[in-house]
Amino acid sequence: MTTKESVYISIGSNLGNRNNNLQQAVFLMNEQLGPVTALSSIYNTPSWGFDGEDFLNACIRLETSLAAEACLAILLRIEKEMGRERSKTSGYVSRSIDLDIIYYGSQVIHHETLTVPHPRMEDRKFVLKPLADIAPQFYHPIFNKDSRNLVQQCKDKSRPERIKAKLYANRTALFTSLQFITIEGNIGAGKTSLATKISEDFNAKLILERFAENPFLPSFYEDQARYAFPLEMSFLADRYQQFMDDTNQFDLFTNFMISDYDIFKSLIFAKVTLQKQEYELYRKIFNFMYKEVRKPKIYVYLYQTTERLLEQIKKRGREYEQEIETEYLENINKGYMDFLKTYPKENQLIIDVSQLDFVSNKNDYEYILKTIENFAISQPD
Repeated sequence: MTTKESVYISIGSNLGNRNNNLQQAVFLMNEQLGPVTALSSIYNTPSWGFDGEDFLNACIRLETSLAAEACLAILLRIEKEMGRERSKTSGYVSRSIDLDIIYYGSQVIHHETLTVPHPRMEDRKFVLKPLADIAPQFYHPIFNKDSRNLVQQCKDKSRPERIKAKLYANRTALFTSLQFITIEGNIGAGKTSLATKISEDFNAKLILERFAENPFLPSFYEDQARYAFPLEMSFLADRYQQFMDDTNQFDLFTNFMISDYDIFKSLIFAKVTLQKQEYELYRKIFNFMYKEVRKPKIYVYLYQTTERLLEQIKKRGREYEQEIETEYLENINKGYMDFLKTYPKENQLIIDVSQLDFVSNKNDYEYILKTIENFAISQPD
């Protein structure tokens, strides 16, 4: 049976998007060293030992079967992958990421390249404060003092300040924290495919628009003027009822919810298809309903060129969609863009997927996941 050790690692960054750097480092350590089992709060701390920008610091605990020297090698590789080049000269400098082993279990290690517990940790509040969050009663194997005592006795006069941002052990935990994600896009953009893949990979409750069941849709594509109003009213009623039912029912066996539509699309399509008087009546009814529906934490809009949309529509082969005109798709896209101008910037994410095949290409799918992930964690400190 493989023995696992608890490893405490101090992480810090004072270059670039500091919070993003910390989170990416946590994800990489979780993947390459072992599962992250505890995360501290994040602290803003003045640079220590040199004149530079403030750091964000935190501490994590992970479980690993790797030896301490192997852990160090991976940490150095992660640092290099994230753009840090360790200087061979003495002195401290700014860095995008700094990863240091504080404790490797209760072992005392003195090797040429590694000393554990980390030397001088007792003099650094930016190490001790985060450490005390997750290991308040862990005893230093040499000083025989726990983390709380080390903080109290530390002579460092700096005052690390806790910030609101949080760290997540892995991507699933991050997505779970969002609670509700909407994937939107024009006809043929791939929103259903993407929402389905994410729901399967991260155990999310999948909310799909049941557009194919609408009895007016085939007739609408044949005679838009005649069937536009009953089509849009039917869509609105169906979307509202389904959306309210699905988003108000919490599923204990899934982590979060993801939808391939937002009910606001009803107003976007109605503005394109309805006559002015019909639209004014429709909007009054819609506004009353929209106040009641749940809004997503992140609204993802998949942008596709009109040419690519037509290719996708032809490829999926729904007979009643084959006569959709270029102008209609362009008007729908303009409606979405106008809507997003009024939507909170901190909640909207536009991804150009015109050159991507996230269904068949794993790298393209990973790019989209990474984009959503970065958006979620890249808010200002």
